Amino acid sequence: MQQPQPLQCTSLNFRDFQFAQAMLFAIEEINKSSDLLPGISLGYILYDSCGSIARSVKVALSLANGNDVESALSKETCLRPAQVQVIMGETSSSPCMAIATVIGPLNIPMISHFATCACLSDKTKYPSFLRTIPSDYHQSRALAHLVKHFGWTWVGAIRTNDDYGNNGMATFTETAQQLGICLEYSVSFFRTDPAEKIQNIIEVIKSSTSKVIVAFLSHMDMDVLIHELSHHNLTGYQWVGSEGWIFDSQTAALDRYHILDGAIGLSIPKAHVTGLKEFMMDLKQLNSSGNEIFIEFWETLFNCRFKQSESSAGADRECTGHEDLTGVQNSFTDMSLMPIFNNVYKGVYAVAHALHKLLNCDKTCNNSVKLEPFMILQHIKKINFKTKEGDEVHFNEDGDPPARYEIINWQPRENDAVDFVTVGLHDASLPPDKQLDLQSDSIIWAKNSQQVPVSVCSEKCPPGTRKVLQKGKPVCCYDCVQCADGEISNTTDSFTCVRCDPEFWPNERRDACIKKEAVFLSYEEIMGALLTAASLFGTCMTAAVAFIFFRYRKTPIVRANNSELSFLLLFSLTLCFLCSLTFIGRPSEWSCMLRHTAFGITFVLCISCVLGKTMVVLMAFRSTLPGSNVMKWFGPAQQRLSVLGFTLIQVIICVLWLTISPPFPFKNFKELKDKIILECALGSPVGFWAVLGYIGLLAILCFIFAFLARKLPDNFNEAKFITFSMLIFCAVWITFIPAYVSSPGKFSVAVEIFAILASSFGLLICIFVPKCYVILLKPEKNTKKNMMGKGAPKSN
Repeated sequence: MQQPQPLQCTSLNFRDFQFAQAMLFAIEEINKSSDLLPGISLGYILYDSCGSIARSVKVALSLANGNDVESALSKETCLRPAQVQVIMGETSSSPCMAIATVIGPLNIPMISHFATCACLSDKTKYPSFLRTIPSDYHQSRALAHLVKHFGWTWVGAIRTNDDYGNNGMATFTETAQQLGICLEYSVSFFRTDPAEKIQNIIEVIKSSTSKVIVAFLSHMDMDVLIHELSHHNLTGYQWVGSEGWIFDSQTAALDRYHILDGAIGLSIPKAHVTGLKEFMMDLKQLNSSGNEIFIEFWETLFNCRFKQSESSAGADRECTGHEDLTGVQNSFTDMSLMPIFNNVYKGVYAVAHALHKLLNCDKTCNNSVKLEPFMILQHIKKINFKTKEGDEVHFNEDGDPPARYEIINWQPRENDAVDFVTVGLHDASLPPDKQLDLQSDSIIWAKNSQQVPVSVCSEKCPPGTRKVLQKGKPVCCYDCVQCADGEISNTTDSFTCVRCDPEFWPNERRDACIKKEAVFLSYEEIMGALLTAASLFGTCMTAAVAFIFFRYRKTPIVRANNSELSFLLLFSLTLCFLCSLTFIGRPSEWSCMLRHTAFGITFVLCISCVLGKTMVVLMAFRSTLPGSNVMKWFGPAQQRLSVLGFTLIQVIICVLWLTISPPFPFKNFKELKDKIILECALGSPVGFWAVLGYIGLLAILCFIFAFLARKLPDNFNEAKFITFSMLIFCAVWITFIPAYVSSPGKFSVAVEIFAILASSFGLLICIFVPKCYVILLKPEKNTKKNMMGKGAPKSN
């Protein structure tokens, strides 16, 4: 086994060098200021951690212990304490976590300009950590709301496999689930991972159905990924990026195949620090230094090499040390990271303002104050000032600044360049419904499209349907099932259908409840019109018969069998025909009470008259027998009393029915699903069947008497016609009962009307039509002689 080689920096990173330059600019500006820390000069020590967490911790411990090397030849008096008071940096979250864990117990403040992991806001773990860039907690939630805003519910996710990526994606995933967004896949990698792992990620993207990819990556990891994506020409995906890469010009320069065209994401708001660019472009101060780092910087910047230098192998010319930056375009001259430079600038000024307050500076500062890291930390937490550009600087209780982001859109332009266009803002300090402000019309999407891409597992369920989740798949994958009968959904992507109120029914699309059609037997419909016509025809026919009987009232055939009962029977038949009209039309409280009681009373009156006529015929024959005086009990007065008595019983039954539980209008929702049947509820079924039963009892008695008198002499006998009428009557009403019970809605009313009309026509035709025939067509038979000539019964 061999001992590991010590860590060594192998190349110069222009970006980190720019951050150092921004810090030097701020320190130099403060030291020249007469308003801030007058008479006090800030010092600094620069260390390059080379992106190594182990090296970062080593440097932090060195700074905390004061083990830096001082020049023994220095003649100037140094009033600073042995250990460093504040640490500026690191750039990434993972090194910051390691350093903050080490220096936290020592209360040494640490201010980062680009470490965004939400985990660093935990003051129990990192009590001395602060930063000038917002926490990823807000960024992750903002990204989720941005995805939701465009209707993307089925997305893929790629993250850096470190604290920045893992914590940021965890918050994004949690918020996305709350917003109804599903992740088809969530993969991670680190730039140093084997090529096979990155290749697996490419295969996952290829096999996916989602068209939106949320990339929570650092710019270094995105540079590695874009290289592989370009190899496979994976264009057409809509990328949503974090601030780690979304506004990085180096990443844009690497995207030669336009993989990321149309990308959208969050970035730190644009900023400008007056004089910073000029300071960075001033190479005289760098040229004057003989440090090896700056020699390497110079050679890398101009692609040259100094004499006796091997650090720039392959360079095609030698450096003179007097090169000019005019015309040089590389990552060092690129000022697109000015917002991050501004964060470095604000961090240095935060320290200066805290020291200014701590040293009680006015025109001069109190140099006798003993500076302790804890005191500096407490003062930094409380600072609140504005920079010369007007940016407000302060920290909340977690050591974080206000969370404000610009929404950046990658818009391709000529010469394969990319414009980072601001298309909106996100301010976490505003109410939730006002945090996101977008100008969607100015966004260019993937494939240079003007239309918002669609990325869903299942299409939206339209109103009238509901979601049914697909077994074994995320909640974003579902089938759309039409709402059941009687239910609607009036929103898109509804999970449930709502049942309509009983008086309403879904429309054809099942997205609204409409009032049900009221169904009842009306005069306007064909069946109602036919029954009305039949009723009126029967009434007219009865009136015609009554007119004939009245005109020929003195003829023998009219007088032969109690003309008074005949006219009373015709009157009751007229009422029977007319009472059927009460069953037609919209049921009301009065019509419901009238229709059944009027029907019951008029029919009893009718049957009572028929019963009286039958008994008179039968008794008249018996009275002709020797020694019989039975007719004295069936005179006109007794006949009237019998009709009155029979009818009075029915009236009493009806009064009791109406008093105890009368019929009433009723809306039947059960018979038909999509219609309301307006009908008359019986109130008391006992009352209804008592009325019918009494009519049936009288009809049976009448039939029995008529049957007994069926063989009497023809000219004197109308019993056989009454028998026929009673047979029809009984047949109709026996058939009526099962038909009435089984018929739905208005058809049960129609059956009842038909029974009334059929039985009324049966009585009218069987009893009166033969007499009318004789009166009108056979007048020679309408004589007393003819009636009496065949009055005796035939002998056997």
